[in-house]
Amino acid sequence: MVAPLSAWPWENLGVFKYLLYGPFVAKVLYSRFHDQEDQSHEDSSWCLHLLIVCALRGLIHQLWSSYNNMLFLTRNRRILQQAVGFKQIDSEWDWDNFIILQALIASMASYMFPFLENLPLWNAKGFIAVLTLHMAVSEPLYYWVHRFVHGSPLFTHYHSLHHSSPVPHPFTAGYATFLEHLMLSVVIGIPMLGASVMGYGSISMIYAYVLIFDFLRCLGHCNVEVVPYQIFEAIPFARYLLYTPTYHSLHHTEMGTNFCLFMPLFDALGKTLNGNSWELQKQISSSLEKHGRVPDFVFLAHVVDVSAAMHAPFVFRSFSSLPFSTRLFLLPLWPFTFLVLIVMWASSKTFLYTFYKLRGRLHQTWAVPRCGFQYFLPFAAEGINKHIEEAILRADKLGVKVISLAALNKNEALNGGGTLFVNKLPNLKVRVVHGNTLTTAVILNDLPKDVDEVFLSGATSKLGRAIALYLCRKRVRVLMLTLSAERFQKIQKEAPVDCQSYLVQVTKYQAARNCKTWIVGKWITPREQSWAPSGTHFHQFVVPSILSFRRDCTYGDLAAMRLPDDVEGLGCCEYTMDRGVVHACHAGGVVHLLEGWSHHEVGAIDVDRIDLVWEAALRHGLKPVTSPNKV
Repeated sequence: MVAPLSAWPWENLGVFKYLLYGPFVAKVLYSRFHDQEDQSHEDSSWCLHLLIVCALRGLIHQLWSSYNNMLFLTRNRRILQQAVGFKQIDSEWDWDNFIILQALIASMASYMFPFLENLPLWNAKGFIAVLTLHMAVSEPLYYWVHRFVHGSPLFTHYHSLHHSSPVPHPFTAGYATFLEHLMLSVVIGIPMLGASVMGYGSISMIYAYVLIFDFLRCLGHCNVEVVPYQIFEAIPFARYLLYTPTYHSLHHTEMGTNFCLFMPLFDALGKTLNGNSWELQKQISSSLEKHGRVPDFVFLAHVVDVSAAMHAPFVFRSFSSLPFSTRLFLLPLWPFTFLVLIVMWASSKTFLYTFYKLRGRLHQTWAVPRCGFQYFLPFAAEGINKHIEEAILRADKLGVKVISLAALNKNEALNGGGTLFVNKLPNLKVRVVHGNTLTTAVILNDLPKDVDEVFLSGATSKLGRAIALYLCRKRVRVLMLTLSAERFQKIQKEAPVDCQSYLVQVTKYQAARNCKTWIVGKWITPREQSWAPSGTHFHQFVVPSILSFRRDCTYGDLAAMRLPDDVEGLGCCEYTMDRGVVHACHAGGVVHLLEGWSHHEVGAIDVDRIDLVWEAALRHGLKPVTSPNKV
C-alpha cells in the first residue's frame, strides 16, 4: 500500500504535467494583448517572474547534470566510481516535480499575501534578513526534521526513495516524495516570506535565494568534488559554513551522519558529523590519485553528425538514455552544437565519453573529436589517423588490454582496418581489434536457416568478402554485385575449389529480382530497392542505414548484440541501439577481452574464426538482437 502523500498528484500525466504551467502562461499572454488595470498588471508580472524562476531552476539543475557527466573534466575528482545506470535514470526521470509544486505554492502565497505582488526590485536589507532567517530557522529546522525522519518509520515510507539512488547526481536532489518536498517548501519559504513580512523583501532577493538554494542542493548531490580543500586550510571555520559534495555523499553511504542542509555546523553541534568528511574531501580534491582505475577495455568511437552529438550524456541525460532519434526540441541547439564541433576539430583531443563495468572489468568509450563526414575528406585523413594512433598509444601506456575501433575509425581506405597502426607500432601490448569478425557472424546468423541464395552488395568490401566466402562454403549461392571482375575473381579464388561455383558476379540490381534475401553493404536508393521481389528482407551493414522504402518488404538494423545481464552502470544508448545493445564491433572487442585472446584483430577477416567468435560471444552471455520487421 502506498503511504499517504508519497506519490505525486500528477505522476500519471507524463509530459502533460507541464500543462500545469498553462494558467501562468495564459495570464502573462492575456495581459500583454489586452489593456489591464494596474492590479491585474502586477498579477501578470508576478506570473512572469514565477515562470522565469522555474526556467532558471531547471537550467541550474541541467548545467550541473552536464558538468557531472563530463567525464573528460571530472574523472579524477569523482567521489563514487560507479556509473549511473538506466534504472536510476528512469527513477529520477521526473526530478523536476518539485519545481511545479513550489510554483503552485508560490502562486497561492501571492493571493494569500497580496503585498508579495508589489515587491521592489531591490532592497539590500532583504539579503541580510533572508540570510539571517536561513541560518537561524531553515538550517536547524531542516537538520532536526531530517535527523528525525532517518530515525523513524517515515524513512521507510518516504525518505528511502531519495536514498535509493546508488550514485548521487544533481537530479537526485529533486528525487523525493511529495510529502518531503512539501516540507522542503516550508524550509525554503520561511526566509523569503519572513523577510518580506518584515518589509525587506524584493524581487532580486527571491531570485537570488531560490537559485542559490538550488545551486547548493545540486552541489551537494554532485558526484564530483569541486570545492578546493585549500579553502578550508586557509579558513578552518569555513568548513562548518558550507558542505561539499564529499560531505553529503557520506550521508548517502553512511546514513547516520551528515544530516545538515548546507551548514555542517549543525552536524557538529548535534554530534552527527562524520569524522572522515574533511580528510576524504582533501584526498579527492587534491592530486593524490590523478589517473584512477585503468580501464580493461576501450571502445574508440567518433561523432556521427551534429544531431547525434546532442545525444551525449553531458547534453541531456534522459535523451542519451534512449535510442537516438531526431527531436524537434533540439533544433534550436543545432547552431551552437555545430560551433562546438568546429572548436573540437581545431583543438580537442580524444576524450572519455562514458563507461560501464562488466564482471569486475572497467569498460570505457573514448570519442575521437571528428564527425562522420570528415572521414571522407582527403585532407582530414592524416589528422584522424593521428588521433587514433595517439589514443592507441595512450591506452597502451595506461595498461589497457583491448581497444576496439568503431565504425569509420577502422575504415579500410583510412588505415586498412587498423593494420596501419599494428604495423607501425609492433611493440604494442594493447590488443587492437576492429570487431568485424563478430559483425560478420551476427549478419550470417540473422539469415534464414534454409536460405539457398542471397544477393550481396558491397560484395568486395572487407565484410562482403567474408560473408561471401562463408556462405559459399555452406553451399549458398551468392550473387555478388560488383563491376570489378578482377576483385571478384580474387575473392572467388580464396574459396575452396568445389565451392567457387556458388559465387556469381552480377553487375546490375535486376539480377536479384527473384532473390528475397538481400545483404546490403553499400547504400542503395529506393529505385534500386524496387528490383527486390515482394517479401524481401534487407539485411545490412551499411552506414547510414538504407531508407525503409518498400512497404511490402522488411528491413533489418545494423549488426548488434545485447551485453550480458550482469553489466553494471550502463546508462547511455549507443546511437540508435536499444538499451543494453551495442554495435557488433563493440561487442567483438568485449569478447576479445573476456576470452583473453592475445592477437590483434585487424585487416582482412579470418573466415575460419567466424564461428569461433560467435560461439565465444554466446558463451559469455552476449545475445543476438532480433531485428524488428520494419514494414
